[in-house]
Amino acid sequence: MARLARTAGLTDVQQEILATVHDFVEKEVIPHAQALEKADAYPTDIVEGMKEMGLFGLTIDEEYGGLGESLLTYALVVEEIARGWMSVSGVINTHFITAYMIGRHGTDEQKAHFLPRMATGELRGAFSMSEPDLGSDVAAIKTRAKRDGDDYVVDGQKMWLTNGGTANLVALLVRTDEGAEKAHENLTTFLVEKPVGYGEVAPGLIVPGKIEKMGYKGVDTTELVLDGYRIGADAVLGGVPGRGFRHMMDGVEVGRVNVAARACGIAIRAFELAVAYAQQRRTFGKAIAEHQAVAFKLAEMATKVEAAHLMMVNAARLKDSGQRNDVEAGMAKLLASEYCAEVTQDAFRIHGGYGYSKEYEIERLMREAPFLLIGEGTSEIQKMIISRGLLREYRQRG
Repeated sequence: MARLARTAGLTDVQQEILATVHDFVEKEVIPHAQALEKADAYPTDIVEGMKEMGLFGLTIDEEYGGLGESLLTYALVVEEIARGWMSVSGVINTHFITAYMIGRHGTDEQKAHFLPRMATGELRGAFSMSEPDLGSDVAAIKTRAKRDGDDYVVDGQKMWLTNGGTANLVALLVRTDEGAEKAHENLTTFLVEKPVGYGEVAPGLIVPGKIEKMGYKGVDTTELVLDGYRIGADAVLGGVPGRGFRHMMDGVEVGRVNVAARACGIAIRAFELAVAYAQQRRTFGKAIAEHQAVAFKLAEMATKVEAAHLMMVNAARLKDSGQRNDVEAGMAKLLASEYCAEVTQDAFRIHGGYGYSKEYEIERLMREAPFLLIGEGTSEIQKMIISRGLLREYRQRG
């Protein structure tokens, strides 16, 4: 393992898992990422390899066939995978959040029904909050589910579903009529099993084609249209409607640790590419790494990588301990995503004109890094979360 982004206090099992994933990334992800990304092709063989390693069940309890590992273990695995290709980490990110919400908030029947198949990767999860007319204002969701006997009938349109076409389980946040005064208390999460694919995959459930993106290729991002879609009341996460906002925010909290981990992975890879190129490229009779301007830039990049990694690890460990980590997760996501963008751009500059060529890996990282500035809440949203938490903690009394 490299000197940067080491994590103290890991168990032998954690170290073994990370070493296995590192070797997998080196042999199966990095050599193929450029071609798959250029073709915008789903990484089927890589996904199968992750299934064989048990990564889809990494955090699912052993009683349901998973490995029962911590959020920290998962975050460090994601960091390794994103270092190879961020899109691959996206395949398991939404799956992990959905499994986490079921494991934490699902009924015993829902856990038994979904988690064993999720642990093997047979059932792969996605989650859906956003809509075309709203960004971070989740409480303003318009998609509505109306009770009809033992079922609900759902109408509306959802946006930005990662794995929307390839997942066969979606945690769907919609509005229900609970009569609560506060808007967020009228939201409910449904667990929607669906066929893989595009078009009308079930009566009233439509997955339009993939949304074209500047980066984050390979993994599919879609809309989800619900037109009179009928689903049983037993699909309500936790069995009680009106609690969906709380469920989703809990999931997003661990998702922010995940995004921070992905940002760390990209930043690590950008630094690796930059430090290697700086020792190979020569100007004025010596390697450009020997020029102080470049050497200082490498020092700054490495420091940012280390700082982001440490904050991500701290946020994960807090969540694992059962403590509230909304501020720490927000800080980690904010710092890691911003530093990732800065480190990637510095690596791009060190590459000079070659950084602008699609033949060089840094060009791909330049298109991937911006996604992390907005995924799981923009930097501005993170600042709002952080400031509210700090004011709550440091409120003046008396």
